[in-house]
Amino acid sequence: MSIQTLQDTAEGMLRDAGLLPVITVNSIDQGRRIAEALLAGGLRTLELTLRTRCALEALATLKKELPDIVIGAGTVTDATQMRQAIDAGADFLVTPGTPPALAEALARAPVPVVPGGATPTEFLSLMAHGFRVCKLFPATAVGGLAMLKGLAGPLADLRLCPTGGITEATAAEFLAQPNVVCIGGSWMVNKAWIDAGEWDKVRDSAAQAASLVETARG
Repeated sequence: MSIQTLQDTAEGMLRDAGLLPVITVNSIDQGRRIAEALLAGGLRTLELTLRTRCALEALATLKKELPDIVIGAGTVTDATQMRQAIDAGADFLVTPGTPPALAEALARAPVPVVPGGATPTEFLSLMAHGFRVCKLFPATAVGGLAMLKGLAGPLADLRLCPTGGITEATAAEFLAQPNVVCIGGSWMVNKAWIDAGEWDKVRDSAAQAASLVETARG
């Protein structure tokens, strides 16, 4: 499958989601409970970061047990993790940043990829590899809305998923930007709720987030 086709798939996937909950799990059971709560709230696409030892196993388990969920492997930082995530069943891949060697490997990946960047130079390099759907990270730290508006003119074909520092209060502003297909956030998976096993709060926050996306998208 060509990178153009895979990028079309990535754009459609993110646009349908509107909001990408970014989760980090410390056990398979915790991952299961988080995913179930997000699904119950109406969020069926998520980014599971590869920041913990159990992440890949949790990803594989969730793909088997919850067929309705779409899971992206996040924090992919090298070609080895890329292959491991694909083998575990990731529906798509997300990187926090994308050095040249990783970009080359990702351009050959058989699944949709949302590579991360933070500057116009990085995005131009990614676009030269065929990517036009990328992650802006860390979004608020590198300019937030001002950065998105600044990129829209010279990089008119670039579509972005800003992630990092976006809150429930600012989500609608980001979603309103024409070059934004999706936003990433973690407010609906509050660590205190997860540590306390308050899954109803995760579910209710996810439902509010899903409603927010629906309202913002009109």
